[in-house]
Amino acid sequence: MTVAARTLTDQEQRERRAWFRARWERGVAFNRNCGMRMLRWDPDGVEVALPYAEALSAHEGVFHGGVISALIDTAGAGAVIAGHDFQKGSRLSTVSMSVQYLAPARGREAVAFARCVRRGHRLHFAEVDVRMTDGRICARGQVVVTISGERPGVGDPIEPLTEE
Repeated sequence: MTVAARTLTDQEQRERRAWFRARWERGVAFNRNCGMRMLRWDPDGVEVALPYAEALSAHEGVFHGGVISALIDTAGAGAVIAGHDFQKGSRLSTVSMSVQYLAPARGREAVAFARCVRRGHRLHFAEVDVRMTDGRICARGQVVVTISGERPGVGDPIEPLTEE
């Protein structure tokens, strides 16, 4: 005999979405160390900003392609989880990702604009555009994630960002 999962209220769904937003920005060490900021986080999509830093560069003034790829992965997965029905689980993993680099990522900030384009039972698909501060698209990507099972620690406190 299987036991049915407890139904989450609308408020509990909103609390989980808010928790994941905080986790993406403050709880994931890589995102925090890169300085990623969540500019928008709602069921229609997310915007994630990444400020330029020499430690993230390939050449002076240009973001490394791997960093842009990580931004696409972060934003794409965020777009899926920001509008996710947590009755279907909360353990998220990237299954595949493709990236097309369209121009050098030169500028003081890159912003990823991501939206979930298909929600399945376990597989979810997102599309992401990365724009520089002058509006140029420097990269485009597709991210496929799987969500199943419960992520340990959902709802645990997340430390606030501290100024150093």
